Amino acid sequence: MDNRHIFKDLYGDLMEFADRISSVLGCPITIEDNNHRLLAYSTHEDTTDQARISTIIGRRVPEKVINNLWKDGIIPALLKNDTPIKIAAIHEVGLGNRAAVSIRKNNDILGFIWALEVKKPFSEEDLNFLQFAAKEAKNQLQQLQLKKRRTEASQQEFLWRLITGHYQDEAEITANFKKLSLPTPLEFAIIVFEFPQDITREGERYISYMLTTSQTIKTFLFTVDQNKLIILTGTERVNDSSLFSSIYEFIPFFILEMKKRFGVEHILGASGRCYQQMENVMLSYKDALYTLQLKRIFPLELASVLHYEDLGIFQLLEKLSSDHKHLPHPSIRKLQEYDQKNQTSLLHTLTVYLETDGNPNEAAKQLHIHVNTLTYRLKRITEIGNVRLKDPLQKMSIFLDLKLIQYRQTMKKEHL
Repeated sequence: MDNRHIFKDLYGDLMEFADRISSVLGCPITIEDNNHRLLAYSTHEDTTDQARISTIIGRRVPEKVINNLWKDGIIPALLKNDTPIKIAAIHEVGLGNRAAVSIRKNNDILGFIWALEVKKPFSEEDLNFLQFAAKEAKNQLQQLQLKKRRTEASQQEFLWRLITGHYQDEAEITANFKKLSLPTPLEFAIIVFEFPQDITREGERYISYMLTTSQTIKTFLFTVDQNKLIILTGTERVNDSSLFSSIYEFIPFFILEMKKRFGVEHILGASGRCYQQMENVMLSYKDALYTLQLKRIFPLELASVLHYEDLGIFQLLEKLSSDHKHLPHPSIRKLQEYDQKNQTSLLHTLTVYLETDGNPNEAAKQLHIHVNTLTYRLKRITEIGNVRLKDPLQKMSIFLDLKLIQYRQTMKKEHL
């Protein structure tokens, strides 16, 4: 039976489009954009499943459903092929038997059509019609895609104005959020991810997908600057402790999923401080950039640091570096002079010892020496450098100055 006339004279009404697919296949239909946000759904009787109900209520596919579809290779198959695929039920996330097809223009994915199997398995004829429907849906979705890009451009310009300190008035910022139909966060932070190379248009699509489908954080605005992804995240509640925890959860999740799903590796991520006044967006942005800079310079020491507030005494390095009157601790100079004169490495030994928080076994392991050898060297360090290894204030002062030397050397190289 030829149903190709079914979409004739239909344009701009996706709900009607979904209903017409449903009338041919005799099953519930949902249409999503390329980030799994719900665009339209057909009417249905009692026959549906929990995943579809949750999608309609939440206006997007639940994250746990998306994660399972990735793990089972279903979404990768939809991204790769333009032919419909059958999907077996995944009961743990409330997903019944389905067929799905991607809506695409050339290699760009515009969205997806999902058909829920109800009374009988889909026939070859059903799948052929679903593929035809996807081709027809392309025309319906292209206009939405153009509108979406214009909206994203306005939002990105707004974020740039925020992080460059363009606005001085809180009321003006709130008015711009309303103009873009966005809620104003009552508490927020800037997250910055640094990619190994400049982010391509394809990379931007991956990012948009991850930010839209993830329900770990609420993304108000985001933009791309060469190899950096800048995100304004926040909450619509004051003193919401979940903001801090969601940032900690999201940063490693994003890095891991970008690697697993899209093969993008070696991403660094960090967050600035949380603020309540929107005029402080620029400060949070600078915090995040500074944290990333230190993570590059001190990859081992700061491997687990995700937030500016976790930097501890490392927060002081930038300020101390600009103070040219500040001189390193005298013990450092004494050990440097002794090492140069005697071809020893006592200063390096002390550095590793302090970096391992005074753990002799761990320090010896990193130095590739026996613990007895380390004990002997520490004895010489106390004698030659007048270092009191049981004095926490002196140890902290020496440690900070050692890191300051490393920081200054790196910054000098970068500015050559």
